[in-house]
Amino acid sequence: MDRAPHPHPTRLRRRFARLTGAFAATALGATALVALGGTPAGAAAANLAQNPGFESGLSGWTCSAGSGSTVASPVHGGSAALKATPAGTDNARCAQTVAARPNSSYTLTAWVQGSYVYLGASGTGTTDVSTWTPSASGWQQLSTSFTTGANTTSVTVYTHGWYGQPAYYADDISLTGPGGDPGNPGDPVPGAPSGLKTGAVTSSSIALSWSPVTGATGYHVYRDGSRVQSVSGTSATVTGLTPSTSYRFEVTATNAAGESPRSSAVTGTTSAGSGGGGGGTVPRHAVTGYWQNFDNGAAVQKLRDVQDQYDIIAVAFADATGTPGAVDFTLDPAVGYGSEQQFKDDIKAKQAAGKSVVISIGGQNGTVSVNDAASANNFANSVYALMREYGFNGVDIDLENGLNATYMTQALRTLSAKAGSGLVITMAPQTIDMQSTSNGYFQTALNIKDILTVVNMQYYNSGSMLGCDGKVYSQGSVDFLTALACIQLEGGLSPSQVGLGVPASTRGAGSGYVSPSIVNNALDCLARGTNCGSFKPARTYPELRGAMTWSTNWDATAGNAWSGAVGPKVHGLP
Repeated sequence: MDRAPHPHPTRLRRRFARLTGAFAATALGATALVALGGTPAGAAAANLAQNPGFESGLSGWTCSAGSGSTVASPVHGGSAALKATPAGTDNARCAQTVAARPNSSYTLTAWVQGSYVYLGASGTGTTDVSTWTPSASGWQQLSTSFTTGANTTSVTVYTHGWYGQPAYYADDISLTGPGGDPGNPGDPVPGAPSGLKTGAVTSSSIALSWSPVTGATGYHVYRDGSRVQSVSGTSATVTGLTPSTSYRFEVTATNAAGESPRSSAVTGTTSAGSGGGGGGTVPRHAVTGYWQNFDNGAAVQKLRDVQDQYDIIAVAFADATGTPGAVDFTLDPAVGYGSEQQFKDDIKAKQAAGKSVVISIGGQNGTVSVNDAASANNFANSVYALMREYGFNGVDIDLENGLNATYMTQALRTLSAKAGSGLVITMAPQTIDMQSTSNGYFQTALNIKDILTVVNMQYYNSGSMLGCDGKVYSQGSVDFLTALACIQLEGGLSPSQVGLGVPASTRGAGSGYVSPSIVNNALDCLARGTNCGSFKPARTYPELRGAMTWSTNWDATAGNAWSGAVGPKVHGLP
């Protein structure tokens, strides 16, 4: 979000550099790929991956939705390679879990061929990593590296493609670094569990059970690709779910040697209920607006002046302090309050009118870093202190300088434990942050899905981006809004947790402004399947949360044209 009328040039240069790196595959070449993670240090380094060249079929590998097979051509080395084909909402993820040592460095490489091929590692205990190529007409090497956490005994390495794309190929996958615990060489990693099935279902929980695995001492439960529970027995109940929503579950078996491949997936659907995610006071369809605690040429407002169409008002912004992870808020004299008490009274008045008021963290100039346990705790404590001091309903995450999924998840869960079930959590990532579920922002959203209210991605100051069909769309069109929203809707978020973030006027952002009629067409397309552009989603999302704008001040400057048109459309969604 911009505190100045237009984005800072440095920020635009950084974004341009990222987009150039994402789409100009020819310009990248082999040199840039080596820079992503390097190659193994020395030809004699042991490869920890089992069946790395797929010479033994898919032994040791598990591919989602039966998407994987082996072929004799094309191959990079040996006599076989992996072929995996995305279909529908499945991205053809093929994975293997490998025993590892804590606090150790690893390098992961693979040779790939095809469009939008990803290579990554999850469960590292630190920051999970991935890298990708948008186009490899011949064999191309991908490489990345990571360091495991203090308690990590296994990691999962994987490849996957992208929605709507043809089959990709992978071969000669290599993970080099210290092997698993040598003190227990006779205890092999257990096999994948079988017999996974759903049991009792409520509006917020689904029961699971599976068959025992020989040699397993515990099991991990995954929901929509993210680990949500660890149990010692062969059953679990996953809670905190959204009513009338389908979830995909997998289970792995664990012991001292590591974690098994994932089981075959099952799908369970919760029963009907009253809304989903965090923030029980937010209406089914909501409009979010950012209120500027500064004067940058837009109309200066007090909170009491914010237009009635806005259901969630994000106060922009809290700022970093000298304590890592901690934030504070100072009311700017430029907005015209005579005292902080008047500001607090305005918050109460908005809440009495059924609105939620949250404190936004970050923005264009924000430099808040939450990258370890201490800073996560500082973040949660300081945000909760602001909630108690001013009466905020929750927090908005608008960090544009990067986000550590592990520790931001920890921070928000700690905050939720303090604030209770009424906590409102919103997020405003940039488009690049939500292109893949392996990105830190997307991971965080999925990690806190049970307490998350809405993700209002910023569909502006962006340039061209990939849609969920693998095609590239330019900002400023209905297709840009719908095809990018589809990535979140099909990537694991509930429709009630997805909103469309756009500027209120041409002055609100450097680029990406669309007229309210385009926003309304996108809302109709996603919720009703009407008024679409060239991209039409495979299904509709009537529970779509709504829309967001930067800012209520720029909206007021433009005569409330945005909220006057988009507000009634959002509130009239099915």
